[in-house]
Amino acid sequence: MDQTIVTNLIEGILIVTISRPDKLNALNNRVFDELNQILDDAEFNHEIKSVIIIGSGMKAFVAGADISEFIGLSAAEGKALAKKGQDTFFRIENSRKPFIACVNGFALGGGCELAMSCHIRIASENAKFGQPEINLGLIPGYGGTQRLTNLIGKGRAMEMIMTGNMIDAVTALQFGLVNNVVSQEELLPTAINLLQTINSKSSNAIAACIQAINAATTEDGFTIEGESFGNCFGTEDMKEGVNAFLEKRKAFFLGK
Repeated sequence: MDQTIVTNLIEGILIVTISRPDKLNALNNRVFDELNQILDDAEFNHEIKSVIIIGSGMKAFVAGADISEFIGLSAAEGKALAKKGQDTFFRIENSRKPFIACVNGFALGGGCELAMSCHIRIASENAKFGQPEINLGLIPGYGGTQRLTNLIGKGRAMEMIMTGNMIDAVTALQFGLVNNVVSQEELLPTAINLLQTINSKSSNAIAACIQAINAATTEDGFTIEGESFGNCFGTEDMKEGVNAFLEKRKAFFLGK
């Protein structure tokens, strides 16, 4: 069987393309299995410094979960499905390496949840976002109720989730759901340029940033921030960064 995900490593940036064009790149069990294999590789492969996730074609990022796999599921099986999605997206959110979602079209349901699990989202001008699960008698199950609320606020999240209505890229930018909106042609180059800047920094410090910022919505966020800040002082990268600043030169980080 053909793979549902295609990868390409360019100068430390792993481009992950979800490729189910006949299904608008909808998430099914195979996509989750392949994505988890890629996450395993990204975690331990030192050649991979950061990751971009994008959908194949120009119409959809990921147009949702593959609803055909929902048929006949029991409540217990539905909970197991939610756990599989949540566990996968938690791995992205808590990765030590930065992930950017290049949203090149529809990001609906599980697709919107996948994009929100990434650390940064860049949208093309034709992007559409939504959590239409309510139209199936469901609610978002892969973290959408939590991440959407954190990103755009309780009132807007309530409206989007309870109506199932979509928002366009400009509205997503206004709401704070995405970092930037560019043309289709500029989408990948913009993400690559941003990650080249991030990849030039200390990988230890970047990992600490991710951990501390993710903790911002928890009660112990400030504690984790302080601990992570202090831990950076024990790294060679921090010493190099400080010395480079004082010596007015560019820092050369080794991730140590």
